[in-house]
Amino acid sequence: MKVSALALTLAAAFAVNAHADASVVNGPMSFNPIAASAYGQATTDAVILNSEPWVIPEGYVQSIVSDETDLDIYVAHDWTDMLTVNETGKHAGRYLYRTHEVRGGAIGIDGNSARNGGGSGGAVSVVDLKTGVAREIAGRADWEALDGIVWTPWQTVLFAEEVGTAARPDPDAPQAQAGLVYELKLDKHDPMSAESVTVRPMLGALAHEGIEIDAKGNVYVIDENRKGAIYKFVPTNYGDLSSGQLYALKVMNGAKTGAAEWVALDMTQAQIRANVAASAVGATEYCRPEDIERIDSTLYVALTCEDVDNPANTSGKNAAGYNVGAVLAVELGEKTSAKYVVASGKNTPYENHAAATTGFAKVDNLANGPDGKLWMVEDNDYSDIWVYDPRSKDTNGDGYKDGVHLFASLKDKPAEGSGIYFGKDPHTLYVNVQHSGTGNDKTMAITRQHQGNK
Repeated sequence: MKVSALALTLAAAFAVNAHADASVVNGPMSFNPIAASAYGQATTDAVILNSEPWVIPEGYVQSIVSDETDLDIYVAHDWTDMLTVNETGKHAGRYLYRTHEVRGGAIGIDGNSARNGGGSGGAVSVVDLKTGVAREIAGRADWEALDGIVWTPWQTVLFAEEVGTAARPDPDAPQAQAGLVYELKLDKHDPMSAESVTVRPMLGALAHEGIEIDAKGNVYVIDENRKGAIYKFVPTNYGDLSSGQLYALKVMNGAKTGAAEWVALDMTQAQIRANVAASAVGATEYCRPEDIERIDSTLYVALTCEDVDNPANTSGKNAAGYNVGAVLAVELGEKTSAKYVVASGKNTPYENHAAATTGFAKVDNLANGPDGKLWMVEDNDYSDIWVYDPRSKDTNGDGYKDGVHLFASLKDKPAEGSGIYFGKDPHTLYVNVQHSGTGNDKTMAITRQHQGNK
């Protein structure tokens, strides 16, 4: 692991969001919100962007966990996307697993999936957070646009393809016309090696991104489409994803929020194109669901282009031309329901690039914070990291709680923060910087400094 750790300080108070005050956000990741997005601080200086790409609060440091000087799999851009830490077992918290989102058609004419060592196709890598060693743990020529990844309670890794129309069929699931979910079983003696990788077509053929699991072993996935649904897979037996039933979320009365139910899908069609099966039962469609994150009995869904004032609008911009986005909360208890909880123009401002106005737009990846707060990162210029506290108050009675605060912003304008994640250390956030303007994608750690943690 690299030892450089550079702190940035910002004295200005956060004054952009009329719904949020400038007080300290409490908890293990306590912070004073930063003043604004990285307008005026953007740079193309590789020295800065390879060491301190984020604007972060006072009292925090940022450091590189791994970058392409450690592991450079691809000839062109290496999109290090989602990540997960092994959460259970003997080595809990030590190993970090990452998907590499590369795309391309037939072998030999790939845009960015050609490998430095020859061949092509997607990959999963692992970083030993103790030694800093990084290496590829699995890769295949037929894997396209690997994105979502999650650690299972039964100590395997699930990862998935974010592809709406498959260009490289999986020989073990040739019927699938879209992306698939895979289950990686680790070598019991070496968590940096794979014992096996098995395709799990029962979880649907979709443009997958986020993956989440509840306490009963049910697996939640999404279709990253401008008319995408939210899905739940219930296995026949806990921990065995080879059989079971896939469901899609359906809000009552044709609405997008309110009382809802999980509707069973035709499993033959679900393994060919699950969105066709979902449409057949009237599943509720949202604008580009991307990541999902469970906190207790609530499933949060990042909706990158959702316009809450005009849910039929799938353009990603509202009538005024501002980028939009929202987070949906799906209650998983006995009474299923859906509700927008964070949205552009509600408890966060609209972002206006032309006027250098900070706002919430194109929300992409989510993370469960160490004290139950929801951490959110944008797929946007000056990619921001926001924090939502579901326990905060709705002081103006508009139906949206006020506790949304700006934590960080990326100075690497063409880059995107992705795969935010908390491991065993409640004072450290992991985040990837992908498609960097420097050509050097990287995994970063942003850590709160405090006594005993400096």
